[in-house]
Amino acid sequence: MQLCVKYLQHLPTVEIVFFRSVVSIVLSVSMILKLKISPWGNQKKYLILRGLFGMTALTLFFYTLQNLPIATAITIQYLSPIFTAIFAIFILGEKLKPVQFLFFLAAFVGVAVIKGFDDNVETKYLIAGVVSSIFAGLAYNMIRKVKDTDHPVVVVFYFPLIAIPVMFVLSLYQWTWPQGWDWGVLLLMGIFTQLAQVYMTKGWQAAEANTIAPLKYIGIIFALFFDYTLFGISPNLQTGLGIALVLGGVILNVASSNRFKKKKTA
Repeated sequence: MQLCVKYLQHLPTVEIVFFRSVVSIVLSVSMILKLKISPWGNQKKYLILRGLFGMTALTLFFYTLQNLPIATAITIQYLSPIFTAIFAIFILGEKLKPVQFLFFLAAFVGVAVIKGFDDNVETKYLIAGVVSSIFAGLAYNMIRKVKDTDHPVVVVFYFPLIAIPVMFVLSLYQWTWPQGWDWGVLLLMGIFTQLAQVYMTKGWQAAEANTIAPLKYIGIIFALFFDYTLFGISPNLQTGLGIALVLGGVILNVASSNRFKKKKTA
């Protein structure tokens, strides 16, 4: 999905989110009809909030993807597991060990290092990425809120249901018609996103937020590969250090969280 967005950097961000949502709603409705379930769900308040938070997070994330190297953009956005775990304290009643906040700090320092040594990172893109991760953290907590009451496809359905009208109105102010292969890339982006959303939702509903959230960091491997092989971009030493700090903070958080839960079980 990220790679498709990068190839569509000549199109307005809100328009890309709109087309992505159109493909998503078609696939969602098809899956809902096949499953013979109601599309409206049970906990509508949390489903609507999930759609609003997710729409905001994705729009800002696409904006950073279009203007930064893929690896840099997703590393900044990968702060979302930190916000997910913090919000989970208040929204879901999940617990964190004090030492985990040190690991979170290491991840934030990593982003600061990337900003300080990567000339491609302008402050406005950094802010957009951080705000995106905040809203993503809120969206993931809403998914966890409905894990026992609503089907993953219904949860995914609420994203395009809300995003389509909002993104359509915003797109009218800067509409640019896709040309040629743009249509194919938009279709692929929608399909990839739908698959990712459904399985991500199943993952969020299957485990605690502070455990499942950090797994998305594996994507940095693919991002670095795409940057180098397709766009000829390789991180300098300092940027690599920043990425390592972010990943290190997350890995330590996962290990600490798992030990904490094992002790509670024992």
